[in-house]
Amino acid sequence: MTDLSTTFMGLKLKNPIIAGSSALSNSVAGVRKLEGGGAGAVVLKSIFEEEIIHEMDDLMKDVPETSRYMERFDYQDLVIRRDQLEKYTTLIREAKESVSIPIIASINCAFSYEWTTYATRLETAGADALELNMFFLPTEQNRSADEMEQAYFKVIEKVLDSVSIPVSLKISHYFTHLGSMIQKLSNTGISGLVLFNRFYSPDFDIEKLKVVQNSVISSPAEMVTALRWIAMMSQRVSCQLAASTGVHDGEAVIKQLLAGAQAVQVVSALYQHSPNYIHTMVEDLESWMTRHGYETLENFRGKMSQDKSADPAVYERVQFMKYFGGSKETI
Repeated sequence: MTDLSTTFMGLKLKNPIIAGSSALSNSVAGVRKLEGGGAGAVVLKSIFEEEIIHEMDDLMKDVPETSRYMERFDYQDLVIRRDQLEKYTTLIREAKESVSIPIIASINCAFSYEWTTYATRLETAGADALELNMFFLPTEQNRSADEMEQAYFKVIEKVLDSVSIPVSLKISHYFTHLGSMIQKLSNTGISGLVLFNRFYSPDFDIEKLKVVQNSVISSPAEMVTALRWIAMMSQRVSCQLAASTGVHDGEAVIKQLLAGAQAVQVVSALYQHSPNYIHTMVEDLESWMTRHGYETLENFRGKMSQDKSADPAVYERVQFMKYFGGSKETI
């Protein structure tokens, strides 16, 4: 018998597949389907401060300028934030009552002073853990790269001081020195790092000359960025790592575990198929383990990490050499 159980952020999971934050997890019914589909844990759809700001903008745009006074703005802002938080905390409470798998709340704030307010409310509502979905777009010209990066540490310090549940950080790969940053973040006291976030990507409609949204669904090819960095960092960090983006099948799950991941987050594959597709991914993992004689995930986790590789330099190779480095005859 194979044992697929694992831990992530100190949470006990029946298998390493976590349903990531998405519209699939924004209701109790959706969370139930994800549990029924076989998920080891569920990350609720993030509560986005940016959405609250947009809702406020939509509300105020129809208000005549002569009626736009600060007291009214502050009151409406307070009401919208209160209502959004109440809906989210209700989702946490009802989801906890409806399923037996861990429920991870997720927040994404635009301003650093809001993170702790949200975090404490979500802990009080009963979330098993908290994911900080964090990214500050590096377009602000008045702040250096060091100043931008320090913002992450300030937020983490404040959140960890305000809650006692496990906290993970979901980050992008857009850092000046990514390896060093991953190490430093892992030493802050967080329980996990999720590599990597996937963002809204603008595209152009060249006929209408409009900015449109590119595909919101990831492709299997996108898995390789997380695969490389988990393989390089899994033996060098002080917290557990989870892989995200491009995990579309059981083979991708196996690869990320071989790299050293404790768990994987899956979203796009569930949109393309259904929450029940997790069962297929779990069966593929179990079948592979049986064929190779592995009884537990720990028997093979990290076997292909950089530290255990016969050719560790291959993970740091950045140029094409064999296929695109020679003449046409060699391609």
